[in-house]
Amino acid sequence: MLKALYIRNYALIEDLTVQFERGLNIITGETGAGKSIIIDALSLILGERADSSMVRKGADKAIVEGAFIVTDNNKLRKLLAENSLDWQAEMIVRRELSVKGQSRCFINDSPATIALLKEVGDMLVDLHGQHEHQSLLRSETHCGMLDDYGNLSALAAEFGEAFNICLTTLNDLRELHARERQLIEKKTFYEFQLREIDAVGPREGEEADLEAELLILENSERLYAATERLYQMMYEGENAIHDQLVLARNELETLCTIDKSFEGAKDEISSAVIIVNELAKFIQQYNSRVEFNPERLEEIRNRLGHITLLKKKYGGSLESVLDHRSTIARELELANNFDTELASLHKQRELHRKACTDIGQRLSAKRHEVAKKLDRSVEVGLGDLGIGHPRFETRITQSESKDPERAVIKTGSRYLEATPEGFDSVEFFLSTNIGEDPKPLVKVASGGEVSRVMLALKMILAKSDRLPLLVFDEIDVGVSGRIALAVGQALKKLSQFHQVIAISHLPQIASLADTHFVVEKVEDKKRSRTHIRSLDLDERVKEVAKLMSGVEVTEHGLESARELMGIK
Repeated sequence: MLKALYIRNYALIEDLTVQFERGLNIITGETGAGKSIIIDALSLILGERADSSMVRKGADKAIVEGAFIVTDNNKLRKLLAENSLDWQAEMIVRRELSVKGQSRCFINDSPATIALLKEVGDMLVDLHGQHEHQSLLRSETHCGMLDDYGNLSALAAEFGEAFNICLTTLNDLRELHARERQLIEKKTFYEFQLREIDAVGPREGEEADLEAELLILENSERLYAATERLYQMMYEGENAIHDQLVLARNELETLCTIDKSFEGAKDEISSAVIIVNELAKFIQQYNSRVEFNPERLEEIRNRLGHITLLKKKYGGSLESVLDHRSTIARELELANNFDTELASLHKQRELHRKACTDIGQRLSAKRHEVAKKLDRSVEVGLGDLGIGHPRFETRITQSESKDPERAVIKTGSRYLEATPEGFDSVEFFLSTNIGEDPKPLVKVASGGEVSRVMLALKMILAKSDRLPLLVFDEIDVGVSGRIALAVGQALKKLSQFHQVIAISHLPQIASLADTHFVVEKVEDKKRSRTHIRSLDLDERVKEVAKLMSGVEVTEHGLESARELMGIK
């Protein structure tokens, strides 16, 4: 829902803040006071086109900012995450328009593009009347509306999953066909590379092992001499460490017979004797194993040389050589078994295509069934809302695929175009005049008629529709009396499921407001500016009375207003 709207230096608005409430918010005011300017400003933060001429005279820029409560809007949360924007339960959307025509957009104080702002706006608000920010005028939304009405979302989601699976198989098949020529051309080359690598037969980690062994063999003389010296120093030579430690241990044992405080030192040196003894044994054994093997040394050097050549040709490391070997081995296996792999994918395609077609046909049949009910319901609703002799048609069509090999749907010998929503194209058609054939809604409906068509649809779809805010600008154009009351009651019922903001000049509609605002134009220092304020109960009664009888409000008019509002 829209919690607050702040507008500064936009047209007649100098500085305005309005706090909207849940339920039915009605805006009234005299013609020219600036009611529609507020809706125009709201459309700016929904991503609509900006006009620098709307910047208030004398100001550098106009600012429009909206605070939206979006707690349960998971689709919006995902969109913001995809665009690296912070999620907040209260989302702030701001747009700045300079007098030079430059426009800047912000979502939660982070810069955003106009395209993203519009995408966000489409998830927050449906705005109807004199503006183009209307889901009803985008035929791509009609299929979703029909599915919502018929509770077909689960079946549509099932089709979407089958569609994606089939599309993946089709992509795999197309990729395999594209690679066929490449595989044929490179088969001989890959076979040569595979033989070259396998002739050396490198193993994972082998290079490190060979280099370690090479280092030892290249330094065998040094290792032998050093270990021989160490053994003499520690065990066999004159004044060897082992002998000196034994003598010291014996002295400490003698001292222990005199003073027990030497016990710890005696134990430590006894441990040292054992350690030196073990070290001497290890060094002697190592010395005896030192190998002088020129043949093995040459063998390792040759082996490392072959591995180095492979590394230079296939990526610079032994890991890259082995990875390349695995890749070309798979390619050769595919080349040698291409027909088998192709047949397997063709079989998968037909299975997935049949599954997709079966679900799509069930979905399409349901849509045709639901469409008839929707048409009747909308026509009844339009009649109640003052559109005489309405003919509303939900037309469902299919298109032949231009590329049968890529088609997800096959019915008999026909291949059909499809999207994740199905193979149906859904569009609403309307005629409001006797003898006229229904035409696409976007081409035939006036602003007021579109608003009432949407109102009729929203009444039918209210519980399933996911847009939290509906805005109706001048929905009551051309209606009065009984029809006006029907429009008002429809808005009131709709406000049980959505936040509704509606501009009206009819008392029958204004009388049903949960929150009533009046827009006024005031003059100050020879400048006009628009002001909006929320009315208390007494002020609401006076405003409804004014709408009923004009500027002069009489006691009789007030009484009539109270009666219309249901106030005793």
